[in-house]
Amino acid sequence: MQTGSSGEVRSVVGATDARGKHRISAELKRLEQETRFLEEELEQLDKMENASAACEELVINIETKPDPLLPVTNGPINPVWDRWFEGPQESSGCRCWIL
Repeated sequence: MQTGSSGEVRSVVGATDARGKHRISAELKRLEQETRFLEEELEQLDKMENASAACEELVINIETKPDPLLPVTNGPINPVWDRWFEGPQESSGCRCWIL
């Protein structure tokens, strides 16, 4: 009886050991793949310019060119148009609740 049970124990231990080796091997492969990915990402970052230099260049380009959607006023500004963009001059003259 004891020989049979020890044989069963050995087969269970062998199967468990094989599954444990497979799990360790799979985990090792995953870590190696992640390491390769991170090394590639670091190489790409080394090849890139600094973000601050790119941002400075973008700001310079934006500030030097006028916005094509905003009109450029050449000459005196018409003060009549300002009344549409300002609040009411007298609060008693306005009956709206929004302003």
